[in-house]
Amino acid sequence: MSDPAYPVSRRAARVAPFLAMDVLAAAARRERQGDSVVHMEVGQPSAPAPRPAIAAAQAALASGRIPYTEALGIAPLRERIARHYAEAYGVSVAPERVVVTTGSSAGFVLAFLSLFDAGGRVAISAPGYPAYRSVLQAVDLEPVGLTLRAEDGFVPTAAALRAAHAAAPLSGLLVMSPANPSGTMIDRAGLAALAQACRAMNLRFISDEIYHGLTYGVPAATALAVDPDAVVINSFSKYYCMTGWRIGWMVVPEGLVRPIERLAQNLYISAPYLSQVAALAAFDATEELEVVKADYARARALLLNELPALGLGDVHPADGAFYLYADVARLTNDSIGFCRRMLDEAGVAATPGLDFDPDAGAHHLRLSFAGGEAEAHEAVRRLKGWLR
Repeated sequence: MSDPAYPVSRRAARVAPFLAMDVLAAAARRERQGDSVVHMEVGQPSAPAPRPAIAAAQAALASGRIPYTEALGIAPLRERIARHYAEAYGVSVAPERVVVTTGSSAGFVLAFLSLFDAGGRVAISAPGYPAYRSVLQAVDLEPVGLTLRAEDGFVPTAAALRAAHAAAPLSGLLVMSPANPSGTMIDRAGLAALAQACRAMNLRFISDEIYHGLTYGVPAATALAVDPDAVVINSFSKYYCMTGWRIGWMVVPEGLVRPIERLAQNLYISAPYLSQVAALAAFDATEELEVVKADYARARALLLNELPALGLGDVHPADGAFYLYADVARLTNDSIGFCRRMLDEAGVAATPGLDFDPDAGAHHLRLSFAGGEAEAHEAVRRLKGWLR
């Protein structure tokens, strides 16, 4: 039996739990006991990987040899990702600047290790994706929260960045659009202002674009359209419905390619070959993936229409991704306890706001509608019975 007091490193000790995954584990325990759970806690598409991706992986598996690849990824996939930027955004990207990664998670580790020295301070949004804070702390960097405000549309601004840098010097900025937990989006002008501020203050600019493709109005803008030196991170997990395949990518300045390659060679050798082959084929599945996205759109519309009557209608602008970030102050100031009761008593799993904002998340929660319209209908039905 392991010793609960076994000594661990300081960096491991200061990494907070990922509450969304804790809720997922609690929901899985209930399901093993025979209970039914509506999963709104994790950002995981309920749709399978697209058919061309599965077929490509099956064909590769049938060949019998699943090898290492170059640390930067197989050339056809890097070339296809570069072509994607020309087709989707009108931005020219050399394939040599594309780095294939083991999910976006590896991309963040590679970006942080290659861009910043220990002790560097990196600005992130509050609320924001919790793993940003944890990974930064794990590699001896300091996350600095930029509190998002309603008057700014709940997106980070150049003014907030300059104020944070004036208070104590920063090393870089990490933004996400569409955002997790809220779905808010930074428009092209906002990205340009942030990029200009970063250049003026000599800060490195990282853009997490993992939810691109999942927007419900204006398409998302890439940071590469306003700053060719931005470090962009993306993934096949969300729009392409390939979470468990653990495959993503980065676009980096030319001078960063070799340092990142050296890190990747030593940290994980290469992204999985099967996943790379499948990802290449996923670019040919747009029609299938747009059907999935339309299901998200119906779920979003349903929730935005039904939740206000339940006291869950005060949400950030949900223009992209598949989340609603709701202020539930009229119902609770203990988001962890509230979500626990919601799971135990209503069978609906949601993520406490404290996962995304340690300071103000006690009266917020995040609802994922990645399960689509049918799951959203069932969640509303259960919550009506529970909250009334």
